[in-house]
Amino acid sequence: MSASELAEAEEEARRKAKRVPWGVIALVLLTGLALIRNGSGEFDEGPPQPATAAAADSRLPGGTFAGAVRPLPFAPPARVRIPAIRVDAPVLPVGLDADGWVGAPPPEDPNLAGWFTGAVTPGEKGTAVVVGHVDNQQGPAVFYALGALKKGNRIEVARQDGKTVVFEVYGIEVFEKENFPGDRVYGSKGAAELRVITCGGGFSQQSGYAGNVVVFARLVEVR
Repeated sequence: MSASELAEAEEEARRKAKRVPWGVIALVLLTGLALIRNGSGEFDEGPPQPATAAAADSRLPGGTFAGAVRPLPFAPPARVRIPAIRVDAPVLPVGLDADGWVGAPPPEDPNLAGWFTGAVTPGEKGTAVVVGHVDNQQGPAVFYALGALKKGNRIEVARQDGKTVVFEVYGIEVFEKENFPGDRVYGSKGAAELRVITCGGGFSQQSGYAGNVVVFARLVEVR
């Protein structure tokens, strides 16, 4: 191994060591803490919710395409595009805030998404996580229509290494924050996968949205 390869391997090891264990993230959500706290829920019809038929098939944990596309090395995401719901947004890194919440992009700008830095980057082996607001005080935000996605829709993530990774949706579900299945949502399937998450479910002025809409997708193309 050359000196440059050794340095790269050491940097990769240090970076992985900084990742928050999935169990911690699952615990944060299982305690009922909102992933994104600034949804207003004040619009006439509210965001679309996933259809029952859109649920991910737990009998196929890795899906048909598992392992079909070779995962890529680390590279932070720069932009996420979801053509089916007209999403085209820059991606900012987010972590856990001082209160132990999974962070989210600033709510003042409705067209921002966040990559959770405690997970892998989109395209790496493992489960990458992208979050965004469903709405703010002015109206719908970047992932307002997330619940309208269907199986087979594509999600494109442009990375800072110049590559674009394409994921195919294989499930869309809404989970109560009080019973969020962290292991199921975040657990590695042995291939490169992506979860896109926003608020969803019922809304009340006292507690905000009752759940999270979660999109399950697998890597199917690199370009």
